[in-house]
Amino acid sequence: MAEGSPLPVKTESDSLPSEIPLPPTPYGYEQLEPYISARAMTIHHGKHHARYVAQVNGILAAQQITERSLERILRAAYQDGARALFNNAAQAWNHAFFWESMSSSRWRPGGQLANAITSTFGSFERLGQRFVAEGKRHFGSGWVWLMAHRSELSIITTHDAATPIVDEALTPLLACDVWEHAYYLDYTHDRADWLVVWWERLANWQFAERQYSAALGSGQIWQFPTFTAPVN
Repeated sequence: MAEGSPLPVKTESDSLPSEIPLPPTPYGYEQLEPYISARAMTIHHGKHHARYVAQVNGILAAQQITERSLERILRAAYQDGARALFNNAAQAWNHAFFWESMSSSRWRPGGQLANAITSTFGSFERLGQRFVAEGKRHFGSGWVWLMAHRSELSIITTHDAATPIVDEALTPLLACDVWEHAYYLDYTHDRADWLVVWWERLANWQFAERQYSAALGSGQIWQFPTFTAPVN
């Protein structure tokens, strides 16, 4: 489908539009404790994320859209100004990427990513300080991202449901959710504490390294899981 082209819709010979799945988290709900409680994970993934996915599926069914790629759906919705579809599709995507951005295993970046971090930010520690500072100063709900444009790194924030993948030249490496529902159960109003803990204890650098390699042209960029089989 070309950039900005309309999404394909069901014809008489088609099956009904497929549903997108709620991707499972890459770990059990309890595996990120004590930094994120199992209760917070249950609500965040099982309620908030599930609701975004359900709303996307409702819109796809109502409009008889047959496109199977969530990335193409949200980009087309963005181009068309289809706000409800874009907001829900982007939040479904952002949350799935957020789960991948975390791990219970401690890891620090190495190789090409470590070199790029030092070149851009001076040190890994300075990158962490910048990431936390950007998240703290972000007003309202949104996301903090470590991004790559080919080999170049940057930190950006997006408001509400906005997602950087509307620009296909950019590759997200990590994302931290700074909507209050992401941290309020465990950190109340203290976004700064949440950001520090997330950066120091949860950021998944193995995943970030794979994404960076993909940005450089080696390997596959992470994509939202494929649709389930159509319902006839």
